[in-house]
Amino acid sequence: MKPKKQVAAATMKDVAAQARVSTATVSRALMNPEKVSQTTRHRVEQAAIEVGYLPNSLSRSLKRHESRTILVIVPDICDPFFSEIIRGIEVTAAGQGYLVLIGDCAHQNQQEKTFIDLIITKQIDGMLLLGSRLPFDASKEEQRNLPPMVMANEFAPELELPTVHIDNLTAAFNAVNYLHELGHERIACIAGPEEMPLCHYRLQGYVQALRRCGITVDPHYIARGDFTYEAGANALSQLLDLPKPPTAVFCHSDVMALGALSHAKRRGYKVPNDISLIGFDNISLSAFCDPPLTTVSQPRFDIGREAMLLLLDQLNGIRVDSGSRLLDCELVVRGSSAAPALRK
Repeated sequence: MKPKKQVAAATMKDVAAQARVSTATVSRALMNPEKVSQTTRHRVEQAAIEVGYLPNSLSRSLKRHESRTILVIVPDICDPFFSEIIRGIEVTAAGQGYLVLIGDCAHQNQQEKTFIDLIITKQIDGMLLLGSRLPFDASKEEQRNLPPMVMANEFAPELELPTVHIDNLTAAFNAVNYLHELGHERIACIAGPEEMPLCHYRLQGYVQALRRCGITVDPHYIARGDFTYEAGANALSQLLDLPKPPTAVFCHSDVMALGALSHAKRRGYKVPNDISLIGFDNISLSAFCDPPLTTVSQPRFDIGREAMLLLLDQLNGIRVDSGSRLLDCELVVRGSSAAPALRK
């Protein structure tokens, strides 16, 4: 018997191609039908049915009472950083009788239809974004007609959302400055993805700290990773192969720092005698590795709780201004950082 051929789920682009309109028009027709003509709406709906995009539940009435359900969009559910933020959200939501759904947008194309379905069938009352992007295409005008939204952890001013996060630039500046105060001059950085705003701010903090300390910024001392253990290991390997390897490395996440720590040991380096490492986030594992990791501690539970409280205010009809709500963070000094060893 031949195995059944798997058919890829239809996307908004498929609907747009079938209806011969833009994806923005499809989004508008499905989520804000009053914004398009009746002819266009019927054309889009028919195209959606033909490609299998619309949910079966659309055959039922869309007029429902509130669902008491919140959708949390997570950039990568496998990243341990998000666990405490989600816990802060869930504890706060449960206290007000709300259920929390978790949506992983690491595979955005596959999930796009699911997220749209939840919105147009009124199955969620609001959304919390833990990344810097919406999981589907929507113009600024269309965003105003979406369920209430709050952003946590990231900062993307173009979305004009209430946002809860830390001052990533200052936190990075203080971490790198601490390494210089220990006596390090060759300080490298394992940065996160270039397209993420928080990585931009952390890299700026690194650059500003070096300049303030009178150290020339060497682009060879900046390696990129994707917040995985493997990326941290690969980035440190690249840095250690330089003619003059760094004596200290500031990492944009604990996960990458732990990958770097493991690689340093495999290469025969002693941490912190041969190389100091600083992470970012203060995930649970950072306190239990060997040596324990010096890191920037984010109030992750509080970030989740405060973001959920802002969303609850909106759901209760309270006006919430867009813009930042900054929470404090601190540098937690542990065994992975020390003064550079004297070299002959």
